[in-house]
Amino acid sequence: MSTTTVDVAKSTVIHGANTYSIQPLDTDQFTVLLAGVPVGRIVYTFGAANGVPEGTELSEDSLNAIAEAWFAAVDG
Repeated sequence: MSTTTVDVAKSTVIHGANTYSIQPLDTDQFTVLLAGVPVGRIVYTFGAANGVPEGTELSEDSLNAIAEAWFAAVDG
């Protein structure tokens, strides 16, 4: 199980060995970037955090973990 750490001030999430940048798209919708390249989106809808991969760089499970950690940090 990977550890996930959020730094809201820097808009980053560390998941496993990588640091992902989080950029807002709209209310409760964000793009997840790895080294400046979009790898997915995270969305909070109907009371649940969800991850949507864009390509094969990151699994849906990893994006869901990033989404859950991010939304818990910004809403908590």
